[in-house]
Amino acid sequence: GRDRVLEYVTNKYGKDRVAQIATFGTMQARAVIRDVGRALAMPYNEVDRIAKLIPPTLGIDLNRAMAVEPRLTEMQSENPQAKELFEVALALEGLTRHASTHAAGVVISDRPVVEYMPLCVGQEGEIVTQYPMKYVEKAGLIKFDFLGLRNLTVISDAVNLIAENHGTQITIEDLPLDDPDTYALLARADTTGVFQLESSGMRDIMVRLRPENFADIVALVALYRPGPLESGMVEHYIQGKHGGQVAYDLDILKPILESTYGVILYQEQVMKIASALANYSMGEADILRRAMGKKIGALMNAQRDRFVKGAVENGIDSVKANRIFDLMAKFAEYGFNKSHSAAYALIAYQTAWLKSHYPVEFMAALMNSFLGSSDQIVKLINQCAQMDIRILPPDVNQSGRAFQVVGRMIRFGLGAVKNVGDAAVEIILQGRREQGPYTAIHEFCERIDSQKVNRRVVEQLIRCGAFDSLHQNRAQLMAGLDEVIERAATAQRDRQAGQMNLFEMLRSQKKMKAPPLPDVPDWDSRMRLQFEKESLGFFISGHPLDFYSEQIRSVCTVDTQSVKDKREGAEVVLCGLFSIIKEITTKRGERMAFLNLEDRQGTIEVVAFAEPFTQARELIAGDEPLALWARVQHDEKSTKLIANRILSMQEAGLQAVDSVHITLDAARMDRDAFGRLRHLLMTHPGECRAVLHLAVKDKGEAVLDLSKLPVNPTHSFFEDMRLYFGPDCAEPIYKNCG
Repeated sequence: GRDRVLEYVTNKYGKDRVAQIATFGTMQARAVIRDVGRALAMPYNEVDRIAKLIPPTLGIDLNRAMAVEPRLTEMQSENPQAKELFEVALALEGLTRHASTHAAGVVISDRPVVEYMPLCVGQEGEIVTQYPMKYVEKAGLIKFDFLGLRNLTVISDAVNLIAENHGTQITIEDLPLDDPDTYALLARADTTGVFQLESSGMRDIMVRLRPENFADIVALVALYRPGPLESGMVEHYIQGKHGGQVAYDLDILKPILESTYGVILYQEQVMKIASALANYSMGEADILRRAMGKKIGALMNAQRDRFVKGAVENGIDSVKANRIFDLMAKFAEYGFNKSHSAAYALIAYQTAWLKSHYPVEFMAALMNSFLGSSDQIVKLINQCAQMDIRILPPDVNQSGRAFQVVGRMIRFGLGAVKNVGDAAVEIILQGRREQGPYTAIHEFCERIDSQKVNRRVVEQLIRCGAFDSLHQNRAQLMAGLDEVIERAATAQRDRQAGQMNLFEMLRSQKKMKAPPLPDVPDWDSRMRLQFEKESLGFFISGHPLDFYSEQIRSVCTVDTQSVKDKREGAEVVLCGLFSIIKEITTKRGERMAFLNLEDRQGTIEVVAFAEPFTQARELIAGDEPLALWARVQHDEKSTKLIANRILSMQEAGLQAVDSVHITLDAARMDRDAFGRLRHLLMTHPGECRAVLHLAVKDKGEAVLDLSKLPVNPTHSFFEDMRLYFGPDCAEPIYKNCG
C-alpha cells in the first residue's frame, strides 16, 4: 500500500523531487545507561538492574530519575563503577545516537530536493533528507505523512471474503455512519481488532462514554492520549455527554465548544476561538495554534498581547481575555487536529462495522494479517471462542494458504504451519487443483514432489492434524511414516524411469487399497495438544488449561494480556504452563531462572530468583499448569513478572484472598457512583472483607471498612470493577503474602 503511493508520487513528480525524511534517535535515560554500560564492559545483569530502576515515565531524564529513585544515588556512592557509569551517561544524555527514516514523513519539492538540502541513501536504498522534519519545513518545503496501516489491508481482505462467501459487494466508503449495531458493539467495548479502540484503557472509556454517533468516535480518538487523560478532560467530556452541567466563560464560546461539552479538544477550536474573540484571520490563528502546541515562549508572549488586544476591542474584559488565553494554551498542549482524528475514527468505525455485521470474515482477515505473530494469533483465537466462532485445524484437502471462512467457522491455512514453506504449500495446492483431493497419506506422498514436501513437512502436517480427515489416528500416521515415504519414493523413481511394475499396472485398472498402517493407540489429548503447539505455535483442538477452568477463575486476578495494563509493582496472580528459557547461577552460587508462562491469551516472561525457583523447581519440570504470585515490572519494550511464589493448582486453591482494597477518587464519587459500587459488591457476594480507600487530593485518604458487604474476589469481580471504575481500582491482598 504505502510503497505503491510512494512509487506513484515519485513517477508523477520525479525521482529527484521526492524524498523521505530523516529522524534522529537520541540517547534517552535508559538507553544511554545501557550504551555506556556496554562501552565500559560492565556485566549485563548489573547494567540491566540499574536501567530498570529508572522510572518508565515519558520524557524522564537521569537527573529527574535520581530525584525520584534514591537507589540510583546510593549505587553511585557504594560502587565506583556505577559512579563512572552515571558521570559518562550524564555527559552523553540527549546526544544524537543514530539516524533512521521517519515512519511516515515524505517531502515533495517543486525543484530537485538537493537544491534545498543535503540528501543521503537509507538502509533500504531510499532517498532520505539529511535534515529532520522541523528543518525541512524551515527550508520552505511541505511535509506529507504517508502512513501505512495494516488495518486497511484487513478491511480490504474482509470485503473480499464477504464477496466470496455471501456474494455481497461492500463499498466500504459508502457505509452509513449511523448503524445501531456498530454503536452497540462499541458501547459494550467488544473492540478486539477494532482500529484505535482495542486497548483496555480505551475500552474503559467507551463503557463510560457509550458512543452514539460518529462525533463520539472522533472525540474518543482525540481524548485517549496522555495529556487529556491526565488533565481531567476525559471526565469533563463524559460528564457533559451524560447531562452534566457545562459552563462557558462567554456566550460566544458556546457554538464553538458545544459539540465537545465545553472542552477545547481540537486545534481547529483554538483557531475558531481566536477568530471569534480577537478577530484573528485563519492564517494568524494557525500561527497561534502552532505556538501553543509547541510551547514557543517568545511567540506565545507576542500572541498573548495580540489576543488580549483583539478581545478588548470586541468588548471583552482583559482579565477574562487573559484567562481564556491561558485556558486555550493549556488545552492546546494536548489539542488534536480534528481532521486527523476524523480520518482515524472513520477506519475505526469501518472495522467495527465489519466486526458487527460480518464477524467471521473480519476475524479471518485479521488473523491473516498476523500470520507471523503467534502471540497475536493466540489472542484472536481466544476472541473467536468468545464470539462462538469455531477454528478448524489445517487440512490437506480443505485449507488454502491463508485462513479461510467456512460457514460460521474459520479454517486454518497451511501457510500457518511451522516449517511448511510457501513452496511446499503451493505443491500441495497444485496437486489438489490438477488431480483432485488426496485420498490417503500413501497417495499424498506419491503425488507430491518429495524434494519440496519432505519428511519434516509431512511430520508437521500430521502433528497439527492436517490429515485428520483422511486418518483419525495421528499416532498411526507417525508410526507408519517411514514405510509410507519409502513406498512413495519407489513409486516416484519408477515413474521417472518410465517403468511400471505389476502393482502400478493393477492400480491403473482398479484403484488399489493402501497397505494398513501400524496398529498403535492414538496420542492422548495432552500429547495431541503438545504436538499442535510445536507445529502451529499454539493449541488448536483445545488447551491444557481447559481442565482447570473453574480453578483459574477462582484464583487468577489477571491473564497474560490484561497484566500489561497493571501499574508498576502491582501484585498479581496468573495460572498457566511454565517452561524454562534459561537457568543461571548467581554471584552467590544460587540457581535462578528466566521462565515462560503461557495461558489461553498468550505468553509472558517470568523472572524467578533463587528462593521461589528452588521451591518450585520440581513443579516447573513437570507439565501441569501452575499458579504464579508475582510483581509486575515494565521496561522499555515489554512487561515481565517477578515471581514471589509458584504453586500447584491444588495448593493455589487453598490460598484464599485475605481482603480486597478498593481505591477511588473522592472527587469523582457521587450518589450514582456509590450506588454502582454497592451493586457490584452485592452481585459478587462472598466471604472476603472489602476495604474502601477514598483518596482526597492533597489531604490523604479516608478508609472505610465494608465488612458488611463481603465479596467473592474472582476474576469477573475485578473485571467488573475495572470496567466501571478504571484500572487498578481494586487490589487483592493475599494471606501469607509476607
